[in-house]
Amino acid sequence: MATISFPHNHQSSDSRRGGSHHHRHGPVVEEIEGLIKVFNDGCVERPPIVPTVSPTLHPSAKATAFDIKLSNDTWTRVYIPDAAAASPSVTLPLLVYFHGGGFCVGSAAWSCYHDFLTSLAVQARCVVVSVNYRLAPEHRLPAAYDDGVNVVTWLVKQQISNGGYPSWVSKCNLSNVYLAGDSAGANIAYQVAVRITASGKYVNTPNLKGIILIHPFFGGESRTSSEKQQHHSKSSALTLSASDAYWRLALPRGASRDHPWCNPLGSSTAGAELPTTMVFMAEFDILKDRNLEMCKVMRSHGKRVEGIVHGGVGHAFHILDNSSVSRDRIHDMMCRLHNFIHP
Repeated sequence: MATISFPHNHQSSDSRRGGSHHHRHGPVVEEIEGLIKVFNDGCVERPPIVPTVSPTLHPSAKATAFDIKLSNDTWTRVYIPDAAAASPSVTLPLLVYFHGGGFCVGSAAWSCYHDFLTSLAVQARCVVVSVNYRLAPEHRLPAAYDDGVNVVTWLVKQQISNGGYPSWVSKCNLSNVYLAGDSAGANIAYQVAVRITASGKYVNTPNLKGIILIHPFFGGESRTSSEKQQHHSKSSALTLSASDAYWRLALPRGASRDHPWCNPLGSSTAGAELPTTMVFMAEFDILKDRNLEMCKVMRSHGKRVEGIVHGGVGHAFHILDNSSVSRDRIHDMMCRLHNFIHP
């Protein structure tokens, strides 16, 4: 789901170390209530808080979806709009999407992502490849970044392989590729883009036209105003304590929140090599100020950055909030995504 939490139920690891919380795996050393529990022996529990669904879509969805296993650790779910499937000559932009979840929870099969990306493929007229990557703390960063790069290079190889490529790839315009994600998935999209645009680092790189960052999950040791003001907000799904817990579980052991994977703005060249970027922000999100600063820094490097702040909603509203206000903002988001992908 994005970097979600339950604002009133989150308890820090310090409060979970009492004798009443001992378990056959030892005491709980980190917990985000309802989402993840990490025990002293390294065992991890993730309650099934969100249903997972098969790729099967109802005909009324106007799209086809299917899963492709890439390795024991990674797989993708592909969404193709019926408009492309119906015409052999039609090719559409390819959008590679990374789900959120603080790097620690979430799945490309979660119903909230399945529904959102089905709508995105149809309304934004693109082929969507949703990536199911390895999760922390079992696989700390850069595992998710490595998985993202591997999926992107795999997609390019599908087109250039000597044996031809699967029929669904023929629906993709691989000279028109976008990377996208929400929350931690937006962080992954950003870091994957940095890696594949690094000069000479990877051989099979796509023609990356743009990056779409929805409520990107970044941090730092110094708190921003929105982090201070919204840290217990009832209007947003991400709390400051949950954010800190995710970073403790995802970053390399011993790293602070000023590690460049968490705080890329610590670098004077942050975002300097990236293509055109669209950044979605939410009024009640603790990450709002950090996201605004990222837009400012990228623009200072001469990058074209389109920043949108949706009012009256919180972090990851597009998959977590079904209110009328949220539905209006989602409609606006879809229109903007369509226009960004089809300039």
